[in-house]
Amino acid sequence: MRTYLVSLLAGVASAALLASAASAADLPARAAPAPIVAAAPIFTWTGFYAGVNAGWGWRDDDEETVVLTGPGIPAGLVGTLDFGNGDDGGFVGGAQIGYNYQIGSFVVGLEADIQWADTDDEDAVFIPGPGFAGTFVPGEFENSSDWFGTVRARAGVAFDRVLIYATGGLAYTDDNTGWTAGGGVEWALPVNWFGSSAVTFGVEGLWVSLDEDDDDDRIGTFTPVGGAPVDVFLPRDNDDQDFFVARAKLNFKFGTY
Repeated sequence: MRTYLVSLLAGVASAALLASAASAADLPARAAPAPIVAAAPIFTWTGFYAGVNAGWGWRDDDEETVVLTGPGIPAGLVGTLDFGNGDDGGFVGGAQIGYNYQIGSFVVGLEADIQWADTDDEDAVFIPGPGFAGTFVPGEFENSSDWFGTVRARAGVAFDRVLIYATGGLAYTDDNTGWTAGGGVEWALPVNWFGSSAVTFGVEGLWVSLDEDDDDDRIGTFTPVGGAPVDVFLPRDNDDQDFFVARAKLNFKFGTY
């Protein structure tokens, strides 16, 4: 009897082991979890930025016709006020801050800048008309400033990291205002340039027109032969100071993307 029970228990145990092995064989094999790969962030032009710029500015015209009047001045003395370095232009440089907002491929924004400008106003000479002679002593525009600033709207189209835009708005100096308009192209530098992908480089062209006060536009004095010196003023019918600026810009965008 005991032998029978032992044999029965051994058989049951063997059957249970076989059944357990068969069930384990039917279970799916456990694989290692797939590595987590973070998606690369998508660049956007949205955000605040600040930067610096440098370039060159040119006058629209380096010659002005003026008529002199005053004691000792021959009637109808006409001459040419020549800004000798007008064609060569002068250095401009400064800083800017702004904000962009991207909607799909379109980018709108606002930018303000402040610029130092080499106007070369003191280089003007007065050339009297035929038949007249005298001595001209150049001065400098009493109200001409060696700096200007702009506040402009920007609107453009982004092609991933390249932005093409138009811009325009207010131009100003310490005591005059005017307008400015232009455009440019900006490129977001590749990742790891300057240790960040939030750096942009661009080139921009601006036409700037500033109103000049009529109160004191003295540019120097002219002393005709045998006469007394008189002040030479800019022509009253042309009281705008117009010039073109071409500059390169480097911006640091707040936030990597």
